[in-house]
Amino acid sequence: MRRFFGTDGIRGLTNTAPMTAEVAMRVGMAAGAHFLRGSHKHRVVIGKDTRLSGYMLENALVAGFTSVGMDVVQVGPMPTPAIAMLTRSMRADLGVMISASHNPYQDNGIKLFGPDGYKLSDEDEAQIEHLLTKQPTLADAAHIGRAKRIDDARGRYIHAVKQSLPESVRLDGLRIVLDCANGAAYNSAPTVFWELGADVVAIGVEPNGTNINDKCGSTAPALLQETVVASGADIGIALDGDADRLIVVDEKGRVVDGDQIMGLIGASWARQGRLKGGGVVATVMSNLGLERFLEGEGLRLERTKVGDRHVLERMKEGGFNVGGEQSGHMILSDHATTGDGTLAALQVLAELIASGKPASELLHQFDRVPQLLKNVRFAGGKPLEDKHVIAAIAEGEATLDGRGRLVIRPSGTEPLIRVMAEGDDAGQVEQVVDMICNAVRAAAA
Repeated sequence: MRRFFGTDGIRGLTNTAPMTAEVAMRVGMAAGAHFLRGSHKHRVVIGKDTRLSGYMLENALVAGFTSVGMDVVQVGPMPTPAIAMLTRSMRADLGVMISASHNPYQDNGIKLFGPDGYKLSDEDEAQIEHLLTKQPTLADAAHIGRAKRIDDARGRYIHAVKQSLPESVRLDGLRIVLDCANGAAYNSAPTVFWELGADVVAIGVEPNGTNINDKCGSTAPALLQETVVASGADIGIALDGDADRLIVVDEKGRVVDGDQIMGLIGASWARQGRLKGGGVVATVMSNLGLERFLEGEGLRLERTKVGDRHVLERMKEGGFNVGGEQSGHMILSDHATTGDGTLAALQVLAELIASGKPASELLHQFDRVPQLLKNVRFAGGKPLEDKHVIAAIAEGEATLDGRGRLVIRPSGTEPLIRVMAEGDDAGQVEQVVDMICNAVRAAAA
């Protein structure tokens, strides 16, 4: 049983275990010790988003890493994918991103990247957890690490992201509303689009330590929708707090989720001969409409468990280069080792320019199949093993009869059972979900 690492690093309420300065320092010691390999001078890159607690956790991590003999490079507020990129390009042994992604400012987290720029494996995380329970071996006085801030990291990332497009692609004539969620990309993302020629209306670019993701960003797109329509923009782009997610708003103010974006990029890259693996990788939560659309294009949809790390694992196994989640994580592995909202947005904008179509037409690749998700909270036990719940699930599958999908899974972070169904008949979908939810509630009572 893991005590610290969850589905995406370590995360929690600030100043409450495990998200305390003490634990952060111990993580620095443990992760540093784990990655001290060979006789070369070891280095870790540390970035953060704009949360107030980032200062506290950054200093604690620096103390931990330097105490075991690892040099630290601090780059300040930067998107998560920038830390992955910098870790690899700077030949660092480890990368650290201090962020709780789309969570409110009170939460924070620690994400770790290996020297290849990929998130750590389960095995690496397990070994670091083990070291967290041990007394650390500290460096002697002559070999304590040094800490250094570098000022040009943002420019390196901006250049790398722009390199994902051919030099012939310009965004002249496009008016873009960009919502940076008062988060990590508040400076880099507007610069990327402006340098490529776009007319950028930037919102969510005034972080104060406590307004990250607050009524803005990819999880709260109402302000973006309103601003796109009011400013007569061609398209709206929303990132989350650490800028690894992308949600788009068309010129009519309608939200476009990750499924439509994956459908657009996947089909377009296939026509250009750029798509690898013969399809797209997504999770069990992606809409059946995406699967049917890709099949119509001669492509397949590979499904994984929820979580971008599962998507990436399947992409690496099967040689795919496009994957993501309905929530907006987009992984384009030709250009990045993790989800990158800014990079994915550039691919969407390039398609918009090339097609000459309005966003509302281009981004409507398929009609969504009616989908319903409900959560049932339970106090304890294993309600999914109850015979009445098993029977209800079987009845639901029989009702859908191959014309829909059923996904029932426990939450990885809360005592919840998530019940999702989709099918062509919205009324039937709701009936199936309610039947299973009632059975779960009865079993959990």
